[in-house]
Amino acid sequence: MESQVQQQEYVDATSPKSVTTIQGSELGNLSTIPIAQKSNNQVSEIGRRISNFLERLPEYVIRFVNEYKLPVISFALLVVGVTSLRILLAIVDAINDIPLVSPIFELIGIGYVTWSVYRYFFKASTRQELAAEMRSIKEQIVGENVSEPTS
Repeated sequence: MESQVQQQEYVDATSPKSVTTIQGSELGNLSTIPIAQKSNNQVSEIGRRISNFLERLPEYVIRFVNEYKLPVISFALLVVGVTSLRILLAIVDAINDIPLVSPIFELIGIGYVTWSVYRYFFKASTRQELAAEMRSIKEQIVGENVSEPTS
């Protein structure tokens, strides 16, 4: 014996419209409502647009890089420089955490600064030698002759 349950029409007291329930569902089974075609079409349209965009993405990236070559290269160098600096600082910090290494490095630095001051800044002839050395390094970097400063 299979029992059929007929669902009746109910009227919601708060809304003026009546709500009709689905007729003919079997006991214990939920009836399904067909999916609206409009939402299915929207989903397929969105999927097609995303697919077209991803298909053309390499072309967009190449065009962007060609148009803004200098800023892209500058930004990439900035990111690489900052990343390298952070890695270097992390390595130095790790080395400084080793006992007695940090004070030894400080002593080495103090000794080198003391030697540099004694070597180059006490006498006028060595100061001129240092200035000439700095000018030659500047010429090597810039690639042209740097004029002598007038005293």
